[in-house]
Amino acid sequence: MTSNAPLLLLGRQGQVARAVQRLAPAQLPDHPLVVLGRPELDLAAPAADLEATLAALLDQHQPALVLNAAAYTAVDRAETEAALAEAINGTAVGVLARQCAARRLPLFHLSTDYVFDGSGERPWREDDPTGPLGVYGASKLAGEQALRAAAGDHLLLRVSWVFGQEGANFVRTMLRLAADRPALRIVDDQVGGPTSAEAIARTWLSLVPRALADPAGFAWGTFHYAGAPALSWCGFAAEIFRQAVALGVLAAAPTLEPIPTSAYPTPARRPANSRLDGSAFSAAFGLPQPDWRDDLHHCLLAWRSQP
Repeated sequence: MTSNAPLLLLGRQGQVARAVQRLAPAQLPDHPLVVLGRPELDLAAPAADLEATLAALLDQHQPALVLNAAAYTAVDRAETEAALAEAINGTAVGVLARQCAARRLPLFHLSTDYVFDGSGERPWREDDPTGPLGVYGASKLAGEQALRAAAGDHLLLRVSWVFGQEGANFVRTMLRLAADRPALRIVDDQVGGPTSAEAIARTWLSLVPRALADPAGFAWGTFHYAGAPALSWCGFAAEIFRQAVALGVLAAAPTLEPIPTSAYPTPARRPANSRLDGSAFSAAFGLPQPDWRDDLHHCLLAWRSQP
């Protein structure tokens, strides 16, 4: 493997994928980034077709490492599109993991707090029993299991409440609603750690050289990586509006009414407790959990500077 072999990024339009594309040239200038997505790579294709496609693409590009930022993330729609969610989040991950393992090619992958049932108040640790409440979480758990079964070198980060500078997310939704409504009712009994796509991308890219330089000594496996401090969706909204007003992104903050989950029914059940314990990650890699308030600030600044 040459020192400047490319990194292969699966996913083109998602929040993390776009953050990786934006940050990689400066953070890893010695590794060109090859980005694959539809139409050249359809993760919902039948497994046999996907095996052949991925094998050809991996042989063509000869990457040093694969970053999988592709996923089906429509949590509510997954309840009626179970086969599609399972194909992309479960079956395709297994195919990718096996192809990478066969080539001794390291793989970075993302999963979610939705693999847990959301019970209790203690932050979830990596070895806690899983118990997804809906199709999306079950499909991501299937991908985790397939990734481990392939037995290749992999880094699996479970993340939560992702937001970022690009794409649809809670921050954009709140700002859009605040521009039209003087008052908002926001769920206050679901607690988690907002995690920016930029933090995930930066961390991934910072770990790539370490993984390539010393694969035998790298801490492969499953880790939790989530923004701190944890809080409710209503608390998150309050901080979004506070910062947005201070930065001039929003003229005035709406009044917030905290409501229970029962007052805002959705097709898919959400975990009440999405706290993730990131202490194992920090111990293994010497990196802190990201402060989402700083990342939110930079996100809002980026939007303010847009024409």
